[in-house]
Amino acid sequence: MEHDAASAGVSPGGLFNSAEIKILVCYILSNIEDAVPGQMLANVLHYEGIANCFEVNEAIASLVKSGHLTVADLNDDTYLITQSGRDVAETLKTSLPFTVKEKGYLAALKMVSRFKNAKDTEINISKENDKTYITCSALDGKQAFMSVKLLVADEGQAVCIKERFLNDSSAIFSGIIDLLTK
Repeated sequence: MEHDAASAGVSPGGLFNSAEIKILVCYILSNIEDAVPGQMLANVLHYEGIANCFEVNEAIASLVKSGHLTVADLNDDTYLITQSGRDVAETLKTSLPFTVKEKGYLAALKMVSRFKNAKDTEINISKENDKTYITCSALDGKQAFMSVKLLVADEGQAVCIKERFLNDSSAIFSGIIDLLTK
């Protein structure tokens, strides 16, 4: 079967049909109990080789228009699933391959966690006296309630620390609190 340019970046076994992509989006959002950033979801599904990012964006827009999704926050580009979207996901979830659903769900779950961590943290990379520092702060609203400042070898190491911190900032801060209070 041949696919057009819209399928660029999609792995064999990925989704090429817009109806299947809509079902997958509904399935993912019905299983994640939080607002999901649309552009990030499109990018992660594309990166995982599941669906083309442009087609995912089109599917999200179509699902909003049909009432299966609702906009949670325009500033965040986040979406929530409606009851009719949940019904679609439940009714049609068996039409998608298990591996596609599982891979898409796990990737989206990690993405949402990282999105939340980015909103609840502040990370600054700075230079002071020709030395590179990274400061990672946990926020309570806009106020930092805990910060860690590290001297690092260079900006590349700071970026690696930033990425790791964004992946699981709560575990890092919990570990620090545990060490300090034992």
